[in-house]
Amino acid sequence: MKIKILIPVYNDWQSVSKVLENINLEVSKTDHEFSVIIINDGSTETKPQNLNNISNFKSVKIINMRINKGHARCNAVGLKYIFENEEFDYVIPMDGDGEDRPKEVLQFVDNLKYNPDKPIVGERIKRSEGFFFRFCYWAHKLITYTFTGQSIKFGNYTCLPKLTVEKMIKEKATWSSFSGSLAKVEKDRAVISSERGTRYFGPTKMSFKGLLIHSLSIIAVFKLNVLLRSILFIVAYIFLIHQNITITMLIPIILVLILLVSAYKISNRENLDDLNNSLSNISNIDEIKN
Repeated sequence: MKIKILIPVYNDWQSVSKVLENINLEVSKTDHEFSVIIINDGSTETKPQNLNNISNFKSVKIINMRINKGHARCNAVGLKYIFENEEFDYVIPMDGDGEDRPKEVLQFVDNLKYNPDKPIVGERIKRSEGFFFRFCYWAHKLITYTFTGQSIKFGNYTCLPKLTVEKMIKEKATWSSFSGSLAKVEKDRAVISSERGTRYFGPTKMSFKGLLIHSLSIIAVFKLNVLLRSILFIVAYIFLIHQNITITMLIPIILVLILLVSAYKISNRENLDDLNNSLSNISNIDEIKN
């Protein structure tokens, strides 16, 4: 079985090196063939010429992008590159900072015995961030479920069969939201429990603005659901308060309208043409091990 590990990175080479070291230890326990594809998202820091402790990988490549495109689009580029240029059975996308724990890689692989044809998602049961971010993630999940009907408790840490990868690179939402796109193209998913690890080095790079865009990008994938549920909410709410309408009582309607407009605006990030042409942003490829 040929498995590709897909890791986007931007100026975090120290963490990536440690992630690879830890994955290398894990895959030594199995006979499956593992390779690594690193998407270098236009890093300004000097990348390493060599990486240590990668003896158990079949190959390690760094795909260098000319222009920084962001985390979600790096995943999209990686999926497209792997599908069009590599021999593989499964792809495991994961973060390169330690928050996606390398020890869970083999949990995905073990689950393939029971779900060989399904995407397997790492459903987060525990987070390591501070209280504010944990609250924001909770609010994000609640709002997403309320307005889309989708319970999305996973990120990009997944195990994708080849057919799922093909579906995702044909879906425009992949260019904007990995988890939203996966939830859209694959309704039947297997699950493993995943604990969010702590970053190996430095604080999280996810800002509140980044978290907000991330949340809206997922919601935007299901914008028709958002529209219908928003209309139902507004009609029902006005019916309940119509005899005692005040400015204050209109605030929920205003917030729902802001959410609706924001979802439709951010859905413009979804672009199949950009995804189809994304490999043209590759400047060169470093083959660290082949």
